[in-house]
Amino acid sequence: MNIEEFHNIFKEECKKNDIEYDKEKSEKLYQYMNLILDWNEKINVTAIKEEKEFIVKHFIDSLTISGFLKDSDRILDIGTGAGFPGIPLKIYFPMIKASLIDSVNKKIIVLEDVIEKLNLEKIEALHVRAEELAKDSDYREEFDVVTTRAVSNLATISEYMLPFVKIGGKAICMKGPNIEHEMEDAEKAINLLGGKIEDVKKLNINGEFERNIIIIKKVKHTDKKYPRGQGKPAKEPIK
Repeated sequence: MNIEEFHNIFKEECKKNDIEYDKEKSEKLYQYMNLILDWNEKINVTAIKEEKEFIVKHFIDSLTISGFLKDSDRILDIGTGAGFPGIPLKIYFPMIKASLIDSVNKKIIVLEDVIEKLNLEKIEALHVRAEELAKDSDYREEFDVVTTRAVSNLATISEYMLPFVKIGGKAICMKGPNIEHEMEDAEKAINLLGGKIEDVKKLNINGEFERNIIIIKKVKHTDKKYPRGQGKPAKEPIK
């Protein structure tokens, strides 16, 4: 796909999904897509390899939460993988300080290359587990917005996310369909961790897939014993 084809498709998809189109940012996203697809021939970082699908399921999907970042200074993307939603959000909001973390080192190597080649500033990609980083006072309760995309169940991921969110900030969980039961199961955990579900935004992206965006507001401090280590949030979610 050449750059003009990319611009046309991305512009049309932005229009369909009520996302602001910006040609300069579109050029960065085009470079980003090609870098990831090149890396993907050596290291499996994304299952999505067709360019149109990449635009919709990675870029448009990531940017559906851009409206929540307009007054943010610092964001964290947990389990970022190939950089979604963190890098598209960083491209759209260049002044925000962004931290992207993943426990798989090869993915961080890819992201460091992307960050360098796109000349992105005020962004870091860290090979670290959330439960370890949450002990660091430079990161704990320091973020306006913490994001995850399709990572674990809501009770588990809330335990990883909320310790990083400052009072008044938001944890934004990007989930698939059929989340009602999951939300009921997570209610106690979210409250215990200092959060409160503020809203759920339901989207149908191009009629191709359903996206539920769960917005959790941080209303009180998280007890320092959370998140628990040794994989306990996943093995023994708070109930």
